[in-house]
Amino acid sequence: MLKIVTIIGARPQFVKAAVLSRVISSNNDVEEILVHTGQHYDHNMSDVFFEEMEIPKPGYNLDVNGMGHGAMTGQMLEKIEAVLEKEQPEWVLVYGDTNSTIAGALAAKKMHIKVAHVEAGLRSFNMEMPEEVNRILTDRISDILFVPTETAIRNLKNEGYDNIDAQIVHSGDVMQDASHFYAKISESKAKLPIEKRQGDFVLCTLHRAENTDNPERLVGIVNALNELHKEIRVLVPIHPRTRKLLEANNLELNVDLVDPVGYFDMIELLKNCKIVLTDSGGLQKEAYFFQKHCVTMRDETEWVELVENGYNVLAGADTNLILSSAQEMMSKTSDFSNQLYGDSMAGEKILSALQNFKK
Repeated sequence: MLKIVTIIGARPQFVKAAVLSRVISSNNDVEEILVHTGQHYDHNMSDVFFEEMEIPKPGYNLDVNGMGHGAMTGQMLEKIEAVLEKEQPEWVLVYGDTNSTIAGALAAKKMHIKVAHVEAGLRSFNMEMPEEVNRILTDRISDILFVPTETAIRNLKNEGYDNIDAQIVHSGDVMQDASHFYAKISESKAKLPIEKRQGDFVLCTLHRAENTDNPERLVGIVNALNELHKEIRVLVPIHPRTRKLLEANNLELNVDLVDPVGYFDMIELLKNCKIVLTDSGGLQKEAYFFQKHCVTMRDETEWVELVENGYNVLAGADTNLILSSAQEMMSKTSDFSNQLYGDSMAGEKILSALQNFKK
């Protein structure tokens, strides 16, 4: 029996893991053990996802959170290593670009366990982002690189991966699989009051350290959101860390603030919103999955194909640019029928590649 240890620690990783867990659960020849690092420890940002999405409970919860990058990654590395020593899997599967991702990949590689990286090949070309460092290093030590887009393949080839002993598999995007699957049942499972997710509104998320840890950028974004809210309701599920940093900088976000929401509520908000404003990587794609235009409050994006095809626009933290971009996107119409992120069979392709891997 093929044994896979999957490392997860942040909301988007729970969603991605749900895709493969559904595929694995129907295969008697594969065993998956979920390891939750604890990186997101707020109930609404972790436990609720397992409950709502019927993901198997993690075999291990490492409870590593609330500390700096070095301490967090170090503790994860130590605790994941102990799990791998006990479980002896054939594969360690990691998702995305978090501290959980690099810790899982490092622990496995140093123990000579094969590493599979889902969402490989993504690049922002900004090495000041911790996520960029995590994804580049994880790619380099992985045995299989599951890429979601043609752009990701080009990135890897430009970095010389034709000469690196790693297998590149164009799997498509697991987030698209999850969005399409769970959209069918999200309305019946949503918990947010119906008046919050209906009517004209802009959905906004704000949590990236490059914005929240930089007072100048944070002020620019807050001013834009407050101004936009005067014209159309701006709904922000507020990240606990973002709330603390707003208070620390004496900033008041005069919009419709709600506590962090579960995945089904997020789907319902995406279905019903006018446009999306975000500094999240995953939400840029999810906006596209639900045929909504997006304004990204960053200076670069890993999902360049969304910008190139007019579904997304980069506005940084400039107040005026955010406002003008929001107005542009609210009045824009686009054809969302092209398949930028595959055919919604990513889970099946990933499992097949793991089962048939030869090195």
